[in-house]
Amino acid sequence: MGMIYYDGADNPIPIEDRALAHLKVVIATKLRRNESFTLSWRHPEGQDHGRTTIWLHPSIPLRFIFDEAEPVELRPEWIAAMANSANSTGGITLVPEDMVPPAGADGHVSDDDADAIREAAQ
Repeated sequence: MGMIYYDGADNPIPIEDRALAHLKVVIATKLRRNESFTLSWRHPEGQDHGRTTIWLHPSIPLRFIFDEAEPVELRPEWIAAMANSANSTGGITLVPEDMVPPAGADGHVSDDDADAIREAAQ
């Protein structure tokens, strides 16, 4: 289980390593462009029911910690799905990988996001 430490908080946000690796690509791409956005997720089992949304801005400290030492193989369709949601008014919604359509059934991704996805997937 990976963790995001957000704005110096003592309690990290737990996110499974594979999902976190994909999410990191989208977040880093947006922040590198000095874009602000929200990130929302459902609380995992074992925690209070509900969901959380945080505001991400380039000036807010953010740290990703992965349980596994080796990087995961990235799936461009999953990154594209998150990038598309990041460009919406609702911000990034962390969706399970099995809910992402396979290649060929994808939605629109901007040219800049497509370039970032290709770089990250290599």
